[in-house]
Amino acid sequence: MRRISAVLIHHPILDRDRQVVTGAITNLDLHDIARSAHTYGLDAYYVAHPIAAQRELATRVRDHWLTGSGSRRIPDRVPPMQQLRIVSNLDEALESSGPGTELWVTSAKGGDRALSHEGARERLGVEGPPILLAFGTGWGLADEVMNRATFLLAPIRGPRADGFNHLSVRAAAAIIFDRLLAPR
Repeated sequence: MRRISAVLIHHPILDRDRQVVTGAITNLDLHDIARSAHTYGLDAYYVAHPIAAQRELATRVRDHWLTGSGSRRIPDRVPPMQQLRIVSNLDEALESSGPGTELWVTSAKGGDRALSHEGARERLGVEGPPILLAFGTGWGLADEVMNRATFLLAPIRGPRADGFNHLSVRAAAAIIFDRLLAPR
């Protein structure tokens, strides 16, 4: 299986009016996605934010779980938080992931070139470069990120007839990890 990591991008993302904005880091996104990433065997979980104060906040939260009182109170959170990497932008995450890393992006909207989850799972099983799965906060990743993608993953679809699929990024990440990496 190929090496795989994930990145949660806070800029450039879209707001509900499709304007490019910067989102805020949340505590839940840090440790919930880190735990999911660890459960499914990802190499790393990157959180990308261009604002130093937000990266410092994320570092303090991570350190609380690694060396602070959180590490003593809930020691099971230490291994997932060891995988959490705080970076300034997508390029830092790609560089850290290794040479030739493929960027696979997620979107609730889909598109003509969307790769099915089954197709993505098959690609993971063959030898190749590392993969970085990109998730966006807000209303999704901006076009400048989407246009850099090696692959766009198909959106998550549930059984609803109306097609509703506006999931939290934490839920979406866990579902994608499961569909791509869970034993079959």
